[in-house]
Amino acid sequence: MAERTNGQQVYPLAPAKAHPRSDEESNSLSSDELRRKKRIKLAIYIVAFAVFQVIVITAFALTVMKVKTPKVRLGTVALSNVNTDANSFDISFTTQVTIKNTNFGPYKYDATNVTFTYQGITVGQASIPKSKAGMRSTKKVSVTVNVNSNSLPTNPNLGSAGVLTLSSQAKLSGKVELIFVMKKKKSAEMNCTMTINVSTKAVQDVNCQ
Repeated sequence: MAERTNGQQVYPLAPAKAHPRSDEESNSLSSDELRRKKRIKLAIYIVAFAVFQVIVITAFALTVMKVKTPKVRLGTVALSNVNTDANSFDISFTTQVTIKNTNFGPYKYDATNVTFTYQGITVGQASIPKSKAGMRSTKKVSVTVNVNSNSLPTNPNLGSAGVLTLSSQAKLSGKVELIFVMKKKKSAEMNCTMTINVSTKAVQDVNCQ
């Protein structure tokens, strides 16, 4: 109840209201919140970029940087001279030795020989000069070969079938060069068989492993 003092009516004081937040404080809180959100976004971007980099590096390592052994094969064979009988042979031919390089860098190899054998005994050879197979390409080297039975301890028995089977082997030693700085040693080996029908003077089959 209101009291009177000296003839004046005195009313109770109203409770004090909370101090209103100033514009400066509101702006400060808004700035802090914005900075916090920016830091969160930045952290998300950094993590996403790191994951992306890991994926790219892994893919790069599994494709571009993975070094594969080049493949050496005997290509088409063209007979030029065939002299045979039941107990001897003397044959000349030209062929291609192919070096297939599937790497993302050139394969540089040293000079070597292709050896042709009959029943495990050498009957002819051809030279492959030092060279290189370019990035993801196939190098073709043409060679001329003469094979004969002169070095055999006993005369071959070609028989009535008139079929001569020769084996050929070669080993290339070299290096695959990646991005001009990384070099990886790789040896490529060839193991092929060639079947010649001496009656028709034609190559029946060339098979490489």
